[in-house]
Amino acid sequence: MTDVQPPPWAGLAPVGEYPYEESHDLRQGPELHPALLGMLPLVGVWRGRGQGDYPTIDGFHFGQEIRFSHDGRPFLFYESRSWIIDADANPIRPAQREVGWWRPVMQDGKATDDLEILLSAPTGIVELYAGLARGTTQWQMATDGIGRTATAKEVRGGQRLYGIVDGALLYTFDLAAMGEPLQPHLSARLERVAG
Repeated sequence: MTDVQPPPWAGLAPVGEYPYEESHDLRQGPELHPALLGMLPLVGVWRGRGQGDYPTIDGFHFGQEIRFSHDGRPFLFYESRSWIIDADANPIRPAQREVGWWRPVMQDGKATDDLEILLSAPTGIVELYAGLARGTTQWQMATDGIGRTATAKEVRGGQRLYGIVDGALLYTFDLAAMGEPLQPHLSARLERVAG
């Protein structure tokens, strides 16, 4: 058996904090990459409520916070946290979380209206979406690929539509899962709270 050699960085001083800023506020932080101008209205923190239903579960209401931030490169970081609420908006328990990236498709060094969206959830599902920006206030997408762990529930596809209407971020999410065909699953209205 050969001796294990220490890596070349062993014994060097530790590094400091992550040195690059990420921002959900266009008034501070790095400059927005020009390729993201079509998604500029998304940048910020959004919070509100929605409802969900599906044949395999009981209907429910939820609170949600979505954060779109950037670090100056040509993609948006996306983070969504949601929680089940009662009729008076009191929290009952944590619900779905997602993280991912929204990327404009580049052609000849310029952003097109096409999007690539990568989303990951702690339920063991990774979704790849192909999308389309319709102006700067509507983004439509459908799954292009789905990966899941051995213990994740069966998900076959999804479609999402995000839009900014009267200053609020609205979305719908249609889902094909658990042997059911593609059909409405979630919808929400979120107000900008930061950015």
